[in-house]
Amino acid sequence: MSGTHKQNIDSIGIWGGGVTSGLIAGIAMGLVLHLGGNQIELLGGLATEPSTAIGVGWTIHLMISVVFGLLFAAVASRSFVRQQIGSFVDYVIMGLVFGAVIGLFAGGVVFPLAMERAGVAALPLSFLPVSGATGELVSALVFGLGHLVYGLVLGGVFATINGITPGGVRERVPVR
Repeated sequence: MSGTHKQNIDSIGIWGGGVTSGLIAGIAMGLVLHLGGNQIELLGGLATEPSTAIGVGWTIHLMISVVFGLLFAAVASRSFVRQQIGSFVDYVIMGLVFGAVIGLFAGGVVFPLAMERAGVAALPLSFLPVSGATGELVSALVFGLGHLVYGLVLGGVFATINGITPGGVRERVPVR
């Protein structure tokens, strides 16, 4: 916890930080998933008709992102966790670990269950220009990268909202 300072996290910073950081991180992750293979459309395709899949996919994705932002805030606000972390980098690392864990859970449990519930044995949309094992590998890599981007942005934005900034910024920007 080198470079830490006294944390003054209040309930507005916790829950407002959870919602805001979850939403911003969800947008960042959504862009990775959308531009990296139309995976947002894939998510929407599991819930609705293909013609409305992108809009529904974004809506579902951002709603889930906010929920996970609130879960991150709940974990980050526990006194035990706050005793272990305190610097901006600590929050970013916590966010990366959080993103990796939810990525593994989503890819290994939630997504297969959603596909089963939707009655599809294979991906319902042709969303990559390559097929077969190469397409599946690219899809998994984009999915994993998206969750790491989510965690990185989540931890950084949450820390910033709660007044925990990188050391270099703290020295250059006076705090009132």
